Amino acid sequence: MDIAVIGSNMVDLITYITEMPKTGETLEAPDFEIGCGGKGANQAVAAAKLGAGVMMMSKVGDDLFADNTVNNLRRYGVDTRYVEKVPGVSSGVAPIFVDRDSHNRILIIKGANNHLTPADVDRAAEQLKDCKLIILQLEIPLATVYHAIDVARRLHVPVILNPAPASRELDIAYACQCDFFMPNETELEILTGMAVDSEEHILAAGRSLLSRGLKNLIITMGHRGSVWLTGDSVHRVDAVPVQAVDTSGAGDAYIGCFAHYYVGSQDVKQAMTYASAYAAFSVRGKGTQRSYADAAQFHDFLATLHQE
Repeated sequence: MDIAVIGSNMVDLITYITEMPKTGETLEAPDFEIGCGGKGANQAVAAAKLGAGVMMMSKVGDDLFADNTVNNLRRYGVDTRYVEKVPGVSSGVAPIFVDRDSHNRILIIKGANNHLTPADVDRAAEQLKDCKLIILQLEIPLATVYHAIDVARRLHVPVILNPAPASRELDIAYACQCDFFMPNETELEILTGMAVDSEEHILAAGRSLLSRGLKNLIITMGHRGSVWLTGDSVHRVDAVPVQAVDTSGAGDAYIGCFAHYYVGSQDVKQAMTYASAYAAFSVRGKGTQRSYADAAQFHDFLATLHQE
């Protein structure tokens, strides 16, 4: 197995809006969709659609969403042996509001995701040790994230930690044990308490984390692209300009694509370049996983970029 994703799944309830209603106001919205999402599941699907062998560890609820979530992962080729139902608990749900400028606002109800435990990680240790990379996010309990990092270190498996949604409770000492720490600029602001309204400020906030012992910090910055910071270097990758329709899940597309190409090449700069293009492809369509390219679609998209 190439990649293990230990994390969340969500049912995305996506409402496309022209404006947010005021308190007590009712407005008509032009469109609505239901999709499969969650940061962990999105990252797993992105990598799997590109051809990576991916195992997902997650929890679904005991409700009408559960079987659809599991079947969706399987349809994209994700190994779901460790995606399990929690009796009497709802699945995770994410109401998402996408405005006319394609910007999104997201709420999450973790539901069954809160029931992924350190013991679940231990039960999968034999499979995890054969993986080339583990991806983690923060839509599951922090205790489980920390234990997964401990297990990965013991098994000598590299880790990407995506601190999303950002939590000030995150112990940076654990982040420093990971091979890659990958926030977006908003998450960086929450974690550091520093301004991120310019690239200069983003780099300053990033360096404040590096000074605490992080190995590799990759910050995704939307239309500004992404930047990789280490103790002594800065590498920038520009965003690929496209007409955005829905930016939901673009960061997850980036991470899933980065993981796939990094596992194959160990080349961080190349993986970032592909990931930037893959995220750009994703924002051209509505939803999250359904907007992600498979390997053939991505190859064709890259060919059009090279012709320009």
